Amino acid sequence: MTPPPRRQLLRRSISASLSLALAAFGTAAAVVLSSAPPARAAGVPAPSPMAVPGRGATVPFKEQEAEYAATNGTLIGPNRLYGTLPSEASGRQAVTLDAVGEYVEFTLTAPANAMSFRYSLPDNAAGSGRDASINVLVNGGSPKAVPVTSKYGWYYGGYPFNNNPGDTNPHHFYDEARTMFGSTLAAGTKVRLQVSSTSASPTFTIDLADFEQVAAPTGKPSGALDVVGDFGADPTGAADSTAKIQAAVDAGKAQGREVYIPQGTFQVRDHIIVDKVTLRGAGPWYSVLTGRDPSNRSKAVGVYGKYAANGGSSNVTLKDFAIIGDIQERVDDDQVNAIGGALSNSTVDNIWMQHTKCGAWMDGPMDNLTIKNSRILDQTADGVNFHYGVSNSTVTNTFVRNSGDDGLAMWAENVPNVKNKFTFNTVILPILANNIVTYGGKDITISDNVMSDTITNGGGLHIANRYPGVNSGQRTAVSGTTTAARNTLIRTGNNDFNWRFGVGAIWFSGLNEPINATVNISDTEILDSSYAAIHLIEGATNGLNFNNIKIDGAGTYALQVQSPGTATFTNVVATHIAQPNPIHNCVGSGFQITRGTGNSGWYADPPACTGNWPDPVWTNGGVPQGGNGPTDPPTDPPTDPPTDTGNLAQGRPVTESGHADVYSASNAVDGNANTYWESTNRAFPQTITVDLGAAKAVKRLVLKLPPAAAWSTRTQTLSVSGSTDNSTFNSLKGSAGYTFDPSSGNKATVTLPGTSARYLRLTFTGNTGWPAAQLSELEAYTS
Repeated sequence: MTPPPRRQLLRRSISASLSLALAAFGTAAAVVLSSAPPARAAGVPAPSPMAVPGRGATVPFKEQEAEYAATNGTLIGPNRLYGTLPSEASGRQAVTLDAVGEYVEFTLTAPANAMSFRYSLPDNAAGSGRDASINVLVNGGSPKAVPVTSKYGWYYGGYPFNNNPGDTNPHHFYDEARTMFGSTLAAGTKVRLQVSSTSASPTFTIDLADFEQVAAPTGKPSGALDVVGDFGADPTGAADSTAKIQAAVDAGKAQGREVYIPQGTFQVRDHIIVDKVTLRGAGPWYSVLTGRDPSNRSKAVGVYGKYAANGGSSNVTLKDFAIIGDIQERVDDDQVNAIGGALSNSTVDNIWMQHTKCGAWMDGPMDNLTIKNSRILDQTADGVNFHYGVSNSTVTNTFVRNSGDDGLAMWAENVPNVKNKFTFNTVILPILANNIVTYGGKDITISDNVMSDTITNGGGLHIANRYPGVNSGQRTAVSGTTTAARNTLIRTGNNDFNWRFGVGAIWFSGLNEPINATVNISDTEILDSSYAAIHLIEGATNGLNFNNIKIDGAGTYALQVQSPGTATFTNVVATHIAQPNPIHNCVGSGFQITRGTGNSGWYADPPACTGNWPDPVWTNGGVPQGGNGPTDPPTDPPTDPPTDTGNLAQGRPVTESGHADVYSASNAVDGNANTYWESTNRAFPQTITVDLGAAKAVKRLVLKLPPAAAWSTRTQTLSVSGSTDNSTFNSLKGSAGYTFDPSSGNKATVTLPGTSARYLRLTFTGNTGWPAAQLSELEAYTS
């Protein structure tokens, strides 16, 4: 998160080429191949944040790691030592190319017409960055140059960072570039990133590539205002279009019409202020807002609501465009974020945010904002921060990578944050601080996310009474019930350079005052943690409940206790813990543990209490990286996304049109055929909708009623529909009658066409045995 305002040192003020983010293929260049050694793939298998079924963001791209691709370059890593190049790579491994002709070659697993790739160049001696290009070859064809730069990376020293390469602790090494191929490449196509010259950069380190099939540009909606055709904005990016786009937005509000940004790159050098308007583009690969004031560096591209002090904004939709800035330093006083201000009752949908300070820094008080289906990349500070009285707001299905501070954060500074949610997001490689955090807040939900590869001074998931303005006196402290359910954390937690010891994958802090609330952590995987799996520090934390937790691999301890508190552990299973004693606790009985059933591998009495913190044992999928520790992999990482087997609906979120008495919809996905959902009586039609967590090609439903003989045979009439967004549903199976006979198991099978859908809805219109819909189990299968 961005700390309280304080002036920071400018990293650099050199203007970068705006063509980087929209890199197009350039002029062919000569490539020397004769001296290149044979290709090989050498990466150490490691758990991937992109291969967790049902959790995290559903992304439009297929990701491939360079360390598993064909290459004649040099594998670096695995290594998690802060300040080293592999430590900030995805999976803590990458490939360095340092000679003409060296390459990384990917083989497409699905058709694609676009690629973005993550890379690092070394900084120059002055710390002002370097520009270069790398060639892309398709099936060995003519090379075409894509610009790359180090200007958005390479910070030095400790916070607040500076531009002095002589200082210690260089970090924030990587950046991303994107390009479109001009045609769709078939699965099996070879796409090579290759060095043609080392004159501009001595090395090129390739971390990964994301391949996707980008749809054609979306046309102007009927009746919409066009920022180019109606207001004269410049789609070439040559002229400053700030005033003209602002005029279009103001007219859209006054006339009640949408505002359309057609294909193009638009120079925007200050905030576009939006209120009661829809601003829509042709798609984030086509409609790009970029730019920065050439003299006043505190002004840069951004789309903002009015601040709450000025009345705030409401009923805003931002959709289908990119905000790609030119922020090369971190100055917290500068409001150079992609999205900001106060936006109540508003939606941010399918926005690409890159090279700004924060993706979205929202200053309340404000209510009911949803950020969804978006990408937030290469920020100097937070990915998203709900700051100062943001309530009933959500970030969902959003992909965050390479934030300079917290990936997703809530900070209830002086004004309460209430009932906010972070759900189904993937947050990777926050360079400083945490993947996901709530500083204070009441009734907060953090669920179904994937977090991986924390770098330093933070953990994967953090719940805390920390930072100014977070206290019970102002009702901003952690309170009510905080729910963290069905999250997966991979290689999270890391070393804190202030404390000089490790921070846990999931950690709690009562720095400002003790946490006295209900905090439920459930159905969670903590995999291959860099230090401890669970960690308490700085003041008491009371009311913790851990239920159904898998800890598989920890660099130090399963449980690191440095403060008092109370916690209940049920079905918590730990394996591959580096230290022989899995608990470090020097506060003794000040931390009260209640052990339920099903625990193993994490408890010891007495715990360890040592004067020195042990060096971590980093396994990275089973290969020890220091010390003596477990050599078995902490998990079996798939090289491809796992095949969906088993019942996809069990344990998933479910909604209903209504229920009678205690017979709620959750009974239909609990795996117990003796419990059941019964809808409101005499109120057909009735619906039940299950969220599978990601789009799945479901081909078969098995519907069950309780097997007890007391249930007579009955026929229920129902139809099935599916949706990818829980808004627009399409028919998957027309209305038909299905007979449930206790003599044959009281179940019925519904065959489906295999159309991909995340949300499945059953609509009941009749039941011959009871005047309501009844269902004990809704099971969904892909075969």
